[in-house]
Amino acid sequence: MKTINELQDEIVEEFLELDDWMDRYQLLIDMGGELEPMDDSMKTEQNLIDGCQSRVWINADCIDGRLVMTAESDALIVKGIIALLLRVLNNQTPRDILECDLYFIDRIGLRDHLSPTRSNGLLAMVKRIHDYALAYEAE
Repeated sequence: MKTINELQDEIVEEFLELDDWMDRYQLLIDMGGELEPMDDSMKTEQNLIDGCQSRVWINADCIDGRLVMTAESDALIVKGIIALLLRVLNNQTPRDILECDLYFIDRIGLRDHLSPTRSNGLLAMVKRIHDYALAYEAE
């Protein structure tokens, strides 16, 4: 099992191989397309993220001491952003999630290439995952 930082380094490498932001957006969209579909029963008000322009749902359970998440969005780029977050944070321990620094977001230039509303949405998604980790760690 790879660490959060190993996974972040992989993403940074993949994105930095692409010089053009149109190619990077396409990579994001492709990653979102590979995201496992979320069961409709999980698309509840409770799992809906506030602060996102598009509709985004994230659900997490703690299985064998690791956070197991599913997520979905109705927007292509946002679905790609969620896919990136899940790639890094899914199946990690709550403690590791709480202690990590998500440096890949800035290293790949993502924050600079998102509209302010999408940037706020990204922060809201990270906060929700953090909240799940806090809740499960407290158990």
